[in-house]
Formats: sequence, C-alpha cells, structure tokens
Amino acid sequence: MMNGLIVLGTASDSGKSMICTALCRILADEQVQVAPFKSQNLSPFTVTLENGIEISRAQYIQALAARTKPTLYMNPIMLKPSSPMHTEVSILGGHFGVRDGFAYRDMFFDQAVGAIRHSLKKLSEKYETVIIEGAGSPAEVNLNDREVVNMRVAEMADVPALLLADIDRGGAIASIVGTLQLLAPEHRARVKGIIVNKFHGDIAFFQDGIEFIESYTGIPVVGVIPFKEDHGIEEEDMDRPVSNSPAHIDRYDAWAEHVKCHLNWPLVKEIIAQGVSR
Repeated sequence: MMNGLIVLGTASDSGKSMICTALCRILADEQVQVAPFKSQNLSPFTVTLENGIEISRAQYIQALAARTKPTLYMNPIMLKPSSPMHTEVSILGGHFGVRDGFAYRDMFFDQAVGAIRHSLKKLSEKYETVIIEGAGSPAEVNLNDREVVNMRVAEMADVPALLLADIDRGGAIASIVGTLQLLAPEHRARVKGIIVNKFHGDIAFFQDGIEFIESYTGIPVVGVIPFKEDHGIEEEDMDRPVSNSPAHIDRYDAWAEHVKCHLNWPLVKEIIAQGVSR
C-alpha cells in the first residue's frame, strides 16, 4: 500500500487540481517528502521539462507546491487536444501520434496501465506520500471498463479517497450522494472524507447541509472551502492570465493556508496515515 490519497471530484472542474496543490504544500511545510500524481491528463497546457518531455501544467505547479522537482512520473500519460475529437498521445515521454478517443481506448489501455504502475512504483521509492488527482468523475459508469484515472488508480496505489464537490454550481449534496451511490461497494469504501469546495457566504448557514451529508452517507465532511478568486495560481484548464501575488507573498503558501484553515487537517492526516483500513 502506498502512503497517500486520491482526490476525486463529483464532476470536472470541481477544483481537484487546486486542492491537490494545497495538500502538497501543507505536507511539504510539515517536512513530508510529497509528490503529486495524475495518471492521465487531457489538457492543452503543458510545461516542458529539462529533458524535453512535456507534462501537464497542473502537475508541474503541484510539484512546485510540494517543493520538489517535477518529473515525468508525476504525469505519465499526456493527451494534448488537436481537434474536438482527436488528441496527441504521449505515454512516458513516447509520442504515439494523433488519435481519436475510441482508437486510444482500444489501442493503449494495457500500455497506459503499465505506465501508471511503473510511475507509481518510481514515486513510492522516492517519496513518503503521494497526492493523486483524479479526473472528471469516478461515477461515469459508461467508462468504467477502461478508465485509467480514478478508481483503477486508487486500487493500484491502494489509497483512500477524498470526494470533492463544487457547491458554486448548485446541487452539491445531490452530486455527492449520487456519486457515492453509483460507485461499486469496494470503491465507495475507499472514500474516507468529503470536501465541499468553492463556497460563497457564511459557512454557518451550511451546517444543516454538512449534518445531512454526514448522516446520510456515513462519511465525514472534512472541509468546506470558501471560494477564493485571487489565489494567483493557474488552474488546470485556465487559458487566461492570472494576477500576480505581491512580491512578499508566496502564492502557494497563501493558497495552502486558505485551504488548511477550512479543513479538518488532523483528520485528513489520519486518513492518509491509516489508509483504506480506517
């Protein structure tokens, strides 16, 4: 079993990459050797490493937050869109041309699984803890037979999960309950905590919502994170420039402090330490 956790979302753009960024910095501040990981990223935004290999901008940023050197193993599969239906496929730095979604799923599944296993092994040999970012939603039942981004990765790493919902969209409670309901029992058992993200207003008004979620699901709400627009960090698929933080402020420190203040951090650390058995 790897020491770490996976952050899953009830939907795309729920804030998984930003929460993972905060967790990486919080752990690094506690002198934990931590690395980010996302098995497969579909994004036009990449960063080229010293060896000429591209990884997702999100994992590059998370590595900086973790105060460690970004490597290929943090994002072994990179899918770079070239058109609405086609992507450029790179696996462990090898380029496999432009493919459509069906061809990729059919041709590269076994290779993708192998690359993920290899990368997780490499990270586990060097780091104490790995913070894994999922993709989209783990409840896309039509994709489960060949998904390589959520519960299959959680099983490979054998880590617990936090489930993240974006309350800014509305319907957060339904999305949490629905996601958990659609997970297989063994996958649902991995979910040890729930985070409600992008909250506006007074959190005290959401206390009834927290109590309902916990009583209905039996899973603790480990955080309600207020919306913060001026964090100064490029989000995963953001194509607009971000405002720079003042020179005396470390944007990763400021973001991590914001998240930690609204997180039951002792409980999250306990979840990481105890793993799936908790």
